[in-house]
Amino acid sequence: MVNSHLLGWYNPGQSSSVLSKMAAFVLFRRSGIFRPHKSWFHSSSVQSSSPPSQSRFFLPTEGVMLPIGAFNNKVAFITGGGTGLGRAMTNTLSQLGAQCVIASRKLDVLQQAAKEISSQTGNKVHAVQCDIRDPEAVSCCVDQMETLTGLPDVIINNAAGNFVCPSAHLSPNAWKSITDIVLNGTAFVTLELGKRLIQNQKGASFLAITTIYAESGSGFVVPSASAKAGVEALYKSLAGEWGRYGHRFNIIQPGPIKTKGAFSRLDPTGEFEKLMINRMPVGRLGKPAEIANLAAYLSSDFATWMSGAVIRFDGGEYVFMAGEFNHLQDVSPDQWKMMEAKIRSTKGS
Repeated sequence: MVNSHLLGWYNPGQSSSVLSKMAAFVLFRRSGIFRPHKSWFHSSSVQSSSPPSQSRFFLPTEGVMLPIGAFNNKVAFITGGGTGLGRAMTNTLSQLGAQCVIASRKLDVLQQAAKEISSQTGNKVHAVQCDIRDPEAVSCCVDQMETLTGLPDVIINNAAGNFVCPSAHLSPNAWKSITDIVLNGTAFVTLELGKRLIQNQKGASFLAITTIYAESGSGFVVPSASAKAGVEALYKSLAGEWGRYGHRFNIIQPGPIKTKGAFSRLDPTGEFEKLMINRMPVGRLGKPAEIANLAAYLSSDFATWMSGAVIRFDGGEYVFMAGEFNHLQDVSPDQWKMMEAKIRSTKGS
């Protein structure tokens, strides 16, 4: 049965019955009008390099949101904390008073990031090398962190790997290279730290950074989609099981936020960025500082009643892509008049 809300654009003055509205909808669907030819669309909306006009209503605020000192006397552990979104989150938490420990495989990158962030915020940032794919390396990393700072109050599992590839071209090694980092790495870090925190009767906030297609699935990034979905299942499961130990688990699903590392592998030509912006209801990509503020809030004492939450943070991209008729935003007013005239002139079903 057709949902009458789908006919919200239709002028009820032209018909007195719901049945005639439904008949008009059926013709609309059968005639193919609901899938306008590309030549109907405003080509400038895709071709233009300037952002859509609505983006002026959604300008980013990139300053720190929480009060300075919100993380005083707290330790934050961030995987992948030396680059991209991880670095942005580390910078924000450090500004708010946290003593941060950042971990990844590339020690030189970590050390440089730690030095720069510490000089900006005045708070110590520690760099600890760790290959999260290796459970023994994770254990050694946590040993080192305990020596430096003690066990953390905040854990952010941000480290990830991804690339675009037709699924028919995937090798076992390609599959493993992504799932080992995203799913196994997150599990190894979470379980190692969780067990030690439980043993020491210490509460903590765990946060995972996944993606909007962890929920929907997506072709061409199948290893990442599968692994991120597994991470979400892990975190929702532990939110129910480990709350009694003082542990909270939350998830952020970011949409497209431009960082050098991710975009170089997922959009090497830069063409995909234009299409992404065109399907964003807010008309722009996200900023690293915006997700950093959200991550800080979810990890803070202002959010202690939040656990098991999955926060979609994507400028409306997911709901735009999910809506069957949302692409009709590209139909011009004159084209709408033509379509409506054809619908009104239709008799019967």
